[in-house]
Amino acid sequence: MADSLCKLCHFPTKTTSHTVEERGKWGSKKEFILSVAGAIIGLGNVWRFPYLCYKNGGGAFFIPYTLFLVTCGIPMFVLETALGQYTSMGGILCWRKVCPLFEGLGYASQIIIFYGSISYIVILAWAFLYLFSSFSGELPWATCNNTWNTDRCVVINNQNITANWTSPDNVSSSSSVMEFWQRRVLNISTGIEFLGSLQWDLSLCLLLSWIFCYFCVWKGVRSTGKATYITATLPLVLLVVLFFRGMTLPGALFGIKYYLYPDPSRLADPQVWVDAGTQIFYSYALCLGFLTSLGSYNKYDNNCYRDSLYLCLLNSGTSFMFGFAVFSILGYMSQKQNIDISTVAESGPGLAFIVYPQAVTLLPWPQVWSVCFFTMIILLGIDGQFAGLESLMTSLTDVWPLHIRKGYRRELFLMLICAVGCTLGLFLVSEAGIYILQIFDHYACSGPTLLLVAVLQSVIIGWIYGAERFCVNIEDMIGYKPLSLIKYCWLYFIPLICTGTLVYLLLNYSPMRYNNTYVYPWWAYCIGWFLALSSVSMIPLNIICKLAKGKGTLWQRIKASCQAADDLPMMAKEVGSINASLTSP
Repeated sequence: MADSLCKLCHFPTKTTSHTVEERGKWGSKKEFILSVAGAIIGLGNVWRFPYLCYKNGGGAFFIPYTLFLVTCGIPMFVLETALGQYTSMGGILCWRKVCPLFEGLGYASQIIIFYGSISYIVILAWAFLYLFSSFSGELPWATCNNTWNTDRCVVINNQNITANWTSPDNVSSSSSVMEFWQRRVLNISTGIEFLGSLQWDLSLCLLLSWIFCYFCVWKGVRSTGKATYITATLPLVLLVVLFFRGMTLPGALFGIKYYLYPDPSRLADPQVWVDAGTQIFYSYALCLGFLTSLGSYNKYDNNCYRDSLYLCLLNSGTSFMFGFAVFSILGYMSQKQNIDISTVAESGPGLAFIVYPQAVTLLPWPQVWSVCFFTMIILLGIDGQFAGLESLMTSLTDVWPLHIRKGYRRELFLMLICAVGCTLGLFLVSEAGIYILQIFDHYACSGPTLLLVAVLQSVIIGWIYGAERFCVNIEDMIGYKPLSLIKYCWLYFIPLICTGTLVYLLLNYSPMRYNNTYVYPWWAYCIGWFLALSSVSMIPLNIICKLAKGKGTLWQRIKASCQAADDLPMMAKEVGSINASLTSP
């Protein structure tokens, strides 16, 4: 029975304590909490959530946000974390154990992670460049006497200059902050067709970012867990500092009003609901295998259900607090420069690398606040980056344990991944880098791909494996079943809501543009669709391969590819007992 069970699950016939010990476990509960918190509390909390609240009805935006959180966010968070803990496997092998026919889900998520790692880390390179530039007698973006500045450059630091700069007679002027961003940091070309040259300083910052991430992950959870004591806690400390500094500025309440003042009429716009749903998936790192891989290092009896609820509340609460920190500064900028707040409120990199650098030039001791802000940005980015690398390494070492886990092979394989990622990332620090980054963000790591994965995950657990059966599995681990609402979300709400959102996005698709003006050439869109399809295509390709290797009629092959889960509770119980014996005093 044991031999057939292991063969069915594609496992070696001996599940020994040595095998489990090689894979590793978290050193403590704190390391798991901090690692997941670092993975989900990222740059999206800083520059996306506050702007979405402002744009989509202020306080009214919390209605669709909360509904998506309860019906999709928390249930998916519980599903992925519990699945990893129960199977003790990462983002690929967990689906092979639950339903081998859909093992391609795991490969799709890992490809998305790899694409995200290549593109996401360039933001760290920008932040490092800003951080190093902050250690100067005068912030370089606060003046117009630098080599990269043009004759049109103006310094926006008082009402007189601002009034002149924004007047119709001086529309050709550009701010010193904008010129630092476009001409010094990006050195942006006229289009993706003109790749231009590499910037050596930005390339070194990119290399530094990869080195940081490598040494956070190189020893597996032993190094990842220890690194999070700094990378996950210090950003929250800096957030509190920036929060109190912002709230004490004149005009802060004016900014908070724009952030939270409710406009219920905006709820009639379907795009508001889509923004709320995509923000939940984006900020909670759902459907990427992060949570499954990190949860797989838990003890079998860890209360992953309670942890998931607390972590979800922590993430949303942090996003809410970031809104106060950001909009209090924007309110101060608006009052100081005598302009409407809508002209300074931005989302994405524009907030972190244009608006906030402009804001610190208006504050006393601007270097101090600049260092605090960009240190926070770097730590938030590193957390998400090395969590993705840990997920990728966990999933691959589970699939090929004898080839990667032995000796120093894991460290060398991780070094290879980092080297490939850094080499490909050089395209993003070229003069056309910002155009390439937008392709990755819009296609490779986009909302439609994540929504499709979410639909399939919920259908597999809810209907193929069985929602009630999975609730019993969770009860076996923690001693009680999750709320019935969680089960009904897996069965009905997540598939319906995510399918509806996906259809809406596809029907309202419009070609990507940079700054709403630059139109990409046709081949750039082809590259984007290739990136998107290269991940999700793993799902049908895996299904075809599984069915082609099977025996019997098509229906018999489908049933055989979905029946491996029948013996999963016995296997999980066996692994759980081994884990308990390893961790017992």
